[in-house]
Amino acid sequence: MKNWWKIASVLLISYSIVWGFLGEVPRLPILNETIRNLYFHVVMWFAMLGMMSFSLVYSIKVLSKGTRLSDINASQFAETGMVLATLGLVTGMVWANFTWGAPWTDDPKLNGTAITMIIYLAYFILRGSIEDPEKKARISAVYNIFAFVLMIVFIGILPRLTDSLHPGNGGNPGFNNYDMDSNLRMVFYPAVLGWILLGIWVSRIRVRLSVLQDKTNSKQDKIYDSIQ
Repeated sequence: MKNWWKIASVLLISYSIVWGFLGEVPRLPILNETIRNLYFHVVMWFAMLGMMSFSLVYSIKVLSKGTRLSDINASQFAETGMVLATLGLVTGMVWANFTWGAPWTDDPKLNGTAITMIIYLAYFILRGSIEDPEKKARISAVYNIFAFVLMIVFIGILPRLTDSLHPGNGGNPGFNNYDMDSNLRMVFYPAVLGWILLGIWVSRIRVRLSVLQDKTNSKQDKIYDSIQ
């Protein structure tokens, strides 16, 4: 079965949603039932990081081999990553409103997330501003590599060096040190895998659509040239 991983994605996500709402969770101070958002908010960021990692790999391939297909893959995986990042940001704001009293605080990780999303939005704007396909591919690939590095800095490194409300940052203990018990792990890890597989699935569909659009535009150009 070539599509086993697609079936696995649907089953894993369905499982994580059902047990995410119905399964047992530890009763922690302040967090209480909101800890269930771990299965959604944190998972989205893991999946986003996976998509941006794939995008990075394809950008490196663009610089080494210069294929149009690699450029399409890089852009489409980045777009899927941005959708997941948006979902992660929204679910995080809902969680923060319950636990911190406001949907947005002056937290270095939140600010770093906002900066990272702006950096990637600039990536898409850059792609749209260059008409030559080869030039677009190479310049975008270089920018995408720097964008990935900055993402790691703003989301993964700086929050750990400064005061932050997020677990595992700014001296705060992570969930492993709180109570990441077996009940949480049994839902969290399948959810991460399921959403990563879904992100790959969506990205591959978008790549195929982009390739078909390229072929259609190419045929239209040839027809136009023949008329001329």
